[in-house]
Amino acid sequence: MRKKLLIVYIVLLGIVLVTMASLYRIRKAEPLPPKDYPEIQAEGVLRMMTEYNPTGYFVDGDTTLGFQYELCQEIAKLSGLEVQVHLEMSLEKSFELLDAQEVDVIARNIPITSENREQHLFTEPIILNKQVLVQRTAEANQGIEPIRNQIHLGRKTLYIPKDSPALLRIKNLEHEIGDTIYIKEDVLYSDEQLIMQVAKGDIDFAVCNQQEAERMAKQYPEIDIQTDISFTQLQSWAVRKDSPLLLDSLNRWLDTLKQNGTYDKIYNKYYKNEKR
Repeated sequence: MRKKLLIVYIVLLGIVLVTMASLYRIRKAEPLPPKDYPEIQAEGVLRMMTEYNPTGYFVDGDTTLGFQYELCQEIAKLSGLEVQVHLEMSLEKSFELLDAQEVDVIARNIPITSENREQHLFTEPIILNKQVLVQRTAEANQGIEPIRNQIHLGRKTLYIPKDSPALLRIKNLEHEIGDTIYIKEDVLYSDEQLIMQVAKGDIDFAVCNQQEAERMAKQYPEIDIQTDISFTQLQSWAVRKDSPLLLDSLNRWLDTLKQNGTYDKIYNKYYKNEKR
């Protein structure tokens, strides 16, 4: 009798486990409900993601700094929300985490393109920027003059960080000049580190955003950054398509920071003497 009861219990347990697994798969497959500002406000937490670099987020001694980080902290003051800053170097991964509702905002300088607009919503421009060619000066490159005409980039190898917005521009440039440009996406190094490699002569060319290049040029006079790769682009933060109320709130907070001078103070701290 006991043996029969044990068998029954085992069968019932198996049925329960199979049912729970099936329900888990169904639940996992279901799309997450929209998460907009009311849901964020109810929780009291706004999750923002940026990258680890001098203009995103970095630690100097016991002080946390960064252009994006400081803007996030000012938004925390205005909104009354707890702002949690998450770090991710890959822009592609950042969008994946945004869509999975792991974070609510990608707080980094993202170029606004028609392709991007189809997938996500973007705040009013945070900054104006463009891509430039980073190379060595003639004095630091055995007398070889820097490239000034984009046509001469044919058959050259250009280094960019993984998921850099410069990738699409370089591919378009290939068609414009009618020649192949070799592109190396570096999975480890950011703009800053690639610029350092150019200065040291480890690589010959990198394509980086102008503001980062100008900041680094003050430390490395060996580099030349006078050749543009792209036109000036509007760059903004991104939110999900189903977060229009959060977008409106972000735009309102950012406008307040610009109106009261806080934005300019933070901007000049990281991009002093650079044009917006």
